[in-house]
Amino acid sequence: MTSSATCPPTIAPAHGGLLGVWLEGWSAAIEGGAEVFDAAMAQFPRPLDVQRWLSVTGDRRPPRWATKHELVFQTPVARLRDYSLSGGPRGLVPTLVLPPQAGHDSCIVDFSPEQSQMGAIREAGLTRAFTLDWVGATRETANVTIDDYLDVIDRAIEHCGGRVNLIGDCQGGWLAAIYAAQAPERINTLSIAGAPIDFTVGQPVIGDMLNCISPGGDLAFYESLVRSAGGVLEGKHMLSGFIAIGPGAEVHRQLDLLAHIDDPEHVDRYRIFEDWFKHTQDIPGGFYLWVVRHLFMGNELVRGELEVRGRHIDLAKLDMPLNLLAGRSDHITPPDQVFALADYASTPSREIVRRISPGGHLGLFMGHDALTNHWPPLLRGVLRHSKPRPRPRSRAAAKSAG
Repeated sequence: MTSSATCPPTIAPAHGGLLGVWLEGWSAAIEGGAEVFDAAMAQFPRPLDVQRWLSVTGDRRPPRWATKHELVFQTPVARLRDYSLSGGPRGLVPTLVLPPQAGHDSCIVDFSPEQSQMGAIREAGLTRAFTLDWVGATRETANVTIDDYLDVIDRAIEHCGGRVNLIGDCQGGWLAAIYAAQAPERINTLSIAGAPIDFTVGQPVIGDMLNCISPGGDLAFYESLVRSAGGVLEGKHMLSGFIAIGPGAEVHRQLDLLAHIDDPEHVDRYRIFEDWFKHTQDIPGGFYLWVVRHLFMGNELVRGELEVRGRHIDLAKLDMPLNLLAGRSDHITPPDQVFALADYASTPSREIVRRISPGGHLGLFMGHDALTNHWPPLLRGVLRHSKPRPRPRSRAAAKSAG
């Protein structure tokens, strides 16, 4: 079972939308407070070490990639990291991961030696494995656009040989779908996890928040955030938004630490997760506003109205095998938003795989259940489509062999 300090728990809200997640926060506070009280009674008369708890919660360090790999190239937008193993089958189609990009470090795909999506890819036999690593925005890259992100994916696929299995997590998932629809000939299989495709279905909490903050599609609030930071969206605002969307997980995690402050393993797990979660990076302001306007508000990807690089994005051009992974208790990207891709793609139904993990959003990328029970079968299917096929023998060779 996944520790709450390793992967934040998601307490199912009693009601949908914003009301549900706010009630979830109160529920977590009550449950966590009861656990803290029980812990205090268990060690009475010695009080809980609140001072040490405050020290741990305030001590943050930069997150790290867990597994040895090679840095292939770096651009102002992203780095390409090579996790390939030697000795794999010759001609195996490479696999490229597009991590989430929401104000956090991309190393969530290689979170720890025991919780690594890149490790799961290699263990499945996909030994030619790569991931992009999004670079935090600066004032010099504040005007980066969606075109720049697609360009760096182009370069990464060229490095991989021109054709890949593309895996997209969360924001990386809709980016993968857009790229694959523009260049389907370069994509062998497409897999997305926790990725919003139809932004309006499945009781979208983010949609509710957008409607509250930007009634009628007015982006003035978001534009002011970008303008106040010199053209970038500061990662701290993204972090605050995620905590507001899932307050229960935040409350539970902090009170759970107080109740287990004398457990070194629990404290270590807490530190590793908080070092990733609370270490934020900025996002190019122009790109962020484009995403809010055209995807979250306009839902143009499924409405058939999205244009990128001067070209219309038609999801019907997706005809490759699809793998769709969602979290049952994911209220950031409900399962219906992920599975919607199957309704618009041209992939035959026999080549579409849908799976639901019982956990929440982040657990899809670094949770024990997803990495143990859901990614392996999906990746074995990717491997079946990726093995080099033997060339048919010529008639002369067949006659000679006979």
